Amino acid sequence: MIVSETVEQRKAALAKILPMQRGDFEAIYRAMGGLPVTIRLLDPPLHEFLPQEEADIRELAGEMGISFDKLAGIVESLHEFNPMLGTRGCRLDVLYPEIAEMQTEAIISAAINVTKADRLNITPEIMVPLVSEINELRFVKAVIKETADRLIAESGLDMKYMVGTMIETPRAAVTADEIAQEAEFFSFGTNDLTQMTYGFSRDDVGRTLDTYFDKKILESDPFARLDQNGVGKLVKMAVEPARISSLASAANMAAICPRFSSAIRLA
Repeated sequence: MIVSETVEQRKAALAKILPMQRGDFEAIYRAMGGLPVTIRLLDPPLHEFLPQEEADIRELAGEMGISFDKLAGIVESLHEFNPMLGTRGCRLDVLYPEIAEMQTEAIISAAINVTKADRLNITPEIMVPLVSEINELRFVKAVIKETADRLIAESGLDMKYMVGTMIETPRAAVTADEIAQEAEFFSFGTNDLTQMTYGFSRDDVGRTLDTYFDKKILESDPFARLDQNGVGKLVKMAVEPARISSLASAANMAAICPRFSSAIRLA
């Protein structure tokens, strides 16, 4: 899917992923027995999934029916210097809307199947990750709604669903009142929010933190214990105006959900 050169190739790969995703979501809905289920759209740092070794690239090239040199060039072109801030989250769905279409089909069709078979009342909650700009959410939400509304109409069910986002960037936190006009719920991704607020790389900061502890600069690991003075203040800045905005706008935000070690629903 990642190294596909055309929409047609990508859709062919996604068609193989669809039944696996649908089966997983059906199992989750059944295990939850009608309780709320939030499903986050794919958020892969692409570099983690690309073949790097020559033997792996040759094997994949054979499966795709292309030359080694061509596939090696594609892999090289997808390389990013800072992939954790690269093609991931909602950016993936903006660049490749067919990925959001496939995931929405899997989420909604699974809910329809379980509703009909098990007579459960399911309201899927679809989370769009790593939004920093309301227009990102607006774009991906339109893709989701087009697919979801069509499937629900074809099913004959009166199924409701929600589209929300994860607040993971400082910009999303300080513009949460705008984003709330499109989002029906929030979650907070405190790993990425901490990383971007401190300017720490969560993958490399360990060597720095030991010295910071020794020199009394920090008392605890901000990735293990939420920094209330900084990151916590951003969460508070996001929640309060977002609630006001959601009540004033046509989009009715059902809940703000800070999710740290566990999910907490705030009325």
